[in-house]
Amino acid sequence: MRPPADLKDLGLAPYYPWLVEILTENIRPDTAGGEAPEIPRYESSRGPGSTAEVDFWTSREPREVVKCHLNYVVPDTQKWEQAAAYYIDSHTAVDAFVKNSGLGFAIPYLHNGQMHDYIPDFIIWLKTEPPVHLILETKGYDPLEEVKRAAAERWVDAVNAEGSYGIWRYSIVKRTTDVADAITIVATSFEEELTRNGKGQS
Repeated sequence: MRPPADLKDLGLAPYYPWLVEILTENIRPDTAGGEAPEIPRYESSRGPGSTAEVDFWTSREPREVVKCHLNYVVPDTQKWEQAAAYYIDSHTAVDAFVKNSGLGFAIPYLHNGQMHDYIPDFIIWLKTEPPVHLILETKGYDPLEEVKRAAAERWVDAVNAEGSYGIWRYSIVKRTTDVADAITIVATSFEEELTRNGKGQS
């Protein structure tokens, strides 16, 4: 290689963990070539999570909702998540939803050579047939947004490929006023996908 190429010894820190991270996050099965799709490794020490297990104390002001399996949403913000919960709760395509607080639901991601947990804001059950579980993130500025988004989309693809826990989608919005549109887009695009594949309702 010739200048201006910047030569680095990838066996040394901090380049080695960065290299491992890039390879780990980007090497995927070639499903088009007949390879088996990537599937998740579930925790063997516990079963599936449930809203029935949510029980915690909080000093934050809860918001009462209708379509949630729990009677309240406990927001982490002053106004942001309260507004998002309102749009979710009032959307006609929503069957049920829950704020991801006290559920233990997290998506692992690799950053700077270390594993972290990404905890999305909401899980929404849509009135599609079959039902779709929508993971919805309402986010302002986050320097790790693309890393978390990639991890969430990879998680969704793997869980959908394995198939034991239904159908999942992921969406992220930057403004709470976009929440309703995001839900509508996911619901309608899924129904259109079923129609194209000849699996729509007759």
